[in-house]
Amino acid sequence: MALYEHVFLVRQDATPQQVDALVEQFKGVVETGGGKFAKIENWGLRSLAYRIRKNRKAHYALINIDAPHAAVAEMERQMSLSEDVIRFMTVRVEKHEEGPSAVLVRRERDERRAERGDRPERGPRRRDEFGDDAADEESN
Repeated sequence: MALYEHVFLVRQDATPQQVDALVEQFKGVVETGGGKFAKIENWGLRSLAYRIRKNRKAHYALINIDAPHAAVAEMERQMSLSEDVIRFMTVRVEKHEEGPSAVLVRRERDERRAERGDRPERGPRRRDEFGDDAADEESN
């Protein structure tokens, strides 16, 4: 069987319980086709880079799949018929990553920083070639 990473986006007005129900529905389709889900990550509600079907945000979910191509193709077909799923992408991989994905690691790091009150360092103010502040030059 082949290994796949699958990410799909669910419309913003869906509840997290509806997203979990969709994951379970697609899990059933893959298992019926002879495959299995290795890992499921719910990335939560995130902003989109651009509007998709009048949505500015979407619920993201990542699934690691170990299944034959036919099972994955059937899952994608059912996703394309679902009105709740606004985008999906499946990529075949050589092996699945161990541990949490980069998105979850970054989110956890950002949450720890927010709890401690750390803020990222800002670089020095931009100065022109004469050593004067650029802001002073623009105001004249």
